[in-house]
Amino acid sequence: MRASTIFAASLLALPMLATMAIAQGSASGGEDPDAIRERMRAAQREAAAAGDRSKKLEAEARVAIEAAEKTAREAAALAARIQQAEAGIAAAEARMALIARERSDLDRQLAERREPLVRLTGALQKLARRPLALSALRPGSLRETVYLRAMLESTIPEVRKRTAALRAEIDRGRALEREAQQALAVLRKSEGELAERRERLATIETQQRLESHRAGGDADREVERALALAEEARDLDALVERLDAAGNVRKELAALPGPVMRPDDPGNPSAAVSPSATASATGAIRAAFQLPVTGRTVTGFGEQGEGGVRSTGLTLAPREGAQVIAPAGGRVAFAGPYRGYDRIVIIEHDGGLTSLVTGLARTDVSVGEQLVAGAPLGVAGVDRPQV
Repeated sequence: MRASTIFAASLLALPMLATMAIAQGSASGGEDPDAIRERMRAAQREAAAAGDRSKKLEAEARVAIEAAEKTAREAAALAARIQQAEAGIAAAEARMALIARERSDLDRQLAERREPLVRLTGALQKLARRPLALSALRPGSLRETVYLRAMLESTIPEVRKRTAALRAEIDRGRALEREAQQALAVLRKSEGELAERRERLATIETQQRLESHRAGGDADREVERALALAEEARDLDALVERLDAAGNVRKELAALPGPVMRPDDPGNPSAAVSPSATASATGAIRAAFQLPVTGRTVTGFGEQGEGGVRSTGLTLAPREGAQVIAPAGGRVAFAGPYRGYDRIVIIEHDGGLTSLVTGLARTDVSVGEQLVAGAPLGVAGVDRPQV
């Protein structure tokens, strides 16, 4: 029975915050500060995970013997570094939005506290400047003046207390401004790293394409066959089933020349097969799967959606143009445009598992290509696409 793991992601365009004015604009939408903090912490966790993954892949690339395998692992490590930079940008943007929200609240509090204090201070200053001799010429005004001056002396400590509180809030505003500048510097650094890593990945992918063109032949026939199956299939499920069937036939044919070991118990033909070992291997492969893109989870596996239909995939909302990677190692069964889903990639994994990633704006793999876990598949869209 076919086991299929389908990854799907919904792209949510998140414009980069270039200035604090943009950050303040995004914060004024009323987003809850706790939600912004959680978004920032999630982005920081994703950056750390991508960094760990890239270090592991870089170590594997250093020990790889064959040039093709080394190049593939270097590309996968670079893709992880790109995802790390993307997560760093998301964390910096969330931090800037949080700072903008705090500054907006602080400005409002300052305005509320400053107005009555200014009125009180002005009145007291006016009273303090009134000459005592002039007050003595008015009946009853001397007693009133003495009373007002006594009240002034008792009010001054409260005025000083409120003024000190205002100064503390003003200092906090200046500290927030410095934090905003630091967050902006981190954002600019992450954007620079992202551009540099994407350029390096493009160079590696160009090298891989040149090598695959030299290989030629069988790969071209694989592409033509996959496109023909895509035309025949009515929907994605049908396409995955057809590719699964073709993959099973290919594996059976590849296994035919191999010797068959005689079972220990000739009376029990099934003794040569170890279902528990197969199930264990499949479970290990499932555990090794990783998300194809970093981003907010919109829909989880089995979650009930509109119309009561349960989701058979995982929907993510990454950054616009985010790097998409292979969830696990395997063979590319299909890569290209598919009606209603922009570009898609279908990967056959060991253990009868299949992963499907949809809605890519660009695909960087070819049919028949063997991928390592984390290999770059392409990039997500930029105009609110469904991945």
